[in-house]
Amino acid sequence: MENFNFYAPTYFAFGKDRENDCGELVKRFGGSKVLIHYGGGSVVRSGLLDRVKASLQKAGVPFVELGGVMPNPRSGLVYQGIELCKKEQVDFVLAVGGGSTIDSSKAIAAGVVYDGDFWDFYQGKLIEKALPVGTILTIAAAGSEGSPDSVITNEDGMIKRGATGDAIRPKFSILNPALTETLPAYQTACGITDIIAHLYERYLTNTKDVEVTDRLIEGLILTMKTEAPKVMANLTDYEARANIMWAGMVAHNNIVGVGRSQDWTSHQIEHELSALYDCAHGAGLAVTMPAVFTYNCKHDVMRFAQIAVRVWGCQMDFANPERTARDGIEALRSFLISIGMPKNFAELGAREEDIEKLAYTCCYGKGDEGGEIGGFVPLKQSDVEAIYRLML
Repeated sequence: MENFNFYAPTYFAFGKDRENDCGELVKRFGGSKVLIHYGGGSVVRSGLLDRVKASLQKAGVPFVELGGVMPNPRSGLVYQGIELCKKEQVDFVLAVGGGSTIDSSKAIAAGVVYDGDFWDFYQGKLIEKALPVGTILTIAAAGSEGSPDSVITNEDGMIKRGATGDAIRPKFSILNPALTETLPAYQTACGITDIIAHLYERYLTNTKDVEVTDRLIEGLILTMKTEAPKVMANLTDYEARANIMWAGMVAHNNIVGVGRSQDWTSHQIEHELSALYDCAHGAGLAVTMPAVFTYNCKHDVMRFAQIAVRVWGCQMDFANPERTARDGIEALRSFLISIGMPKNFAELGAREEDIEKLAYTCCYGKGDEGGEIGGFVPLKQSDVEAIYRLML
């Protein structure tokens, strides 16, 4: 296990009706004027936005609003939010929605107190200062409610990139599983897939002797394996939703990733798909992960075999452990298909003729001189092209 520092000070308010506490929580964490940032649609129709406003008014906290966040959140709205916050002298950003809304809120919070272009943070600059952010989560998926990370799509070139810094960890996050009960089955499955991806990205490590975090990751994936069929059969199963929601946070606040190298190849490759085709991130990951794992399997056959046995119930073939490893990858693929996820490029709406472009942007889109991605296996553009072809 490697040396590490871990600091995750987010205050979590979990359970039914906890969104009614948001006004007092904003005050507790220093907010005196709030930007309520949201997407629209169900947040408005369900009455959640009205409850949030009522809680802020009860606490005597003035606010301004900015809706319109889209899946794969866009840079244009971030710029609008930065300008609005500066004009209105906002000192706290409250995200009401899923990962896209939270990521957009974090970008705004960082941009308001920065003299340059907020996109600098999405090209490698560490976020060291930001307005405080709070969240009210409406979909279990991205884990942004507990993480120091944000992902934004730049509309100039449709490039999707991430930024990080403890300054954008939410000060508080309200997690009411009942708010996710109105999600359609497809969105629910996309969220579950994203959670599993966050766990695999940490599981695929070159660090030895990390049994504690291995076991934590395996337990969380087993939770998804158990709870996903329940919620897909009954979308209003509160207890299944509750387990999935908390697992989604734990999967990505990095408590299961400390002391070990991590991968993130599947995310890097998928980001090009959701940026170009605007597919759901989880759906893209469902197609990407099995292809990446198949391509990288021989790098550490025993790591893939270990999760195949411990999580997917595969029998260990000691004479041919690669067979076990590949059985585990196929078990993952079958599970994702069983909850309604796509299985190939065509079902994502992706095109074979775009593969060279996708691979080039994936490897060189940040302006990296080396052109390599991946923390588990270093991959060049030709490798990434081969992985995209496995998705066909």
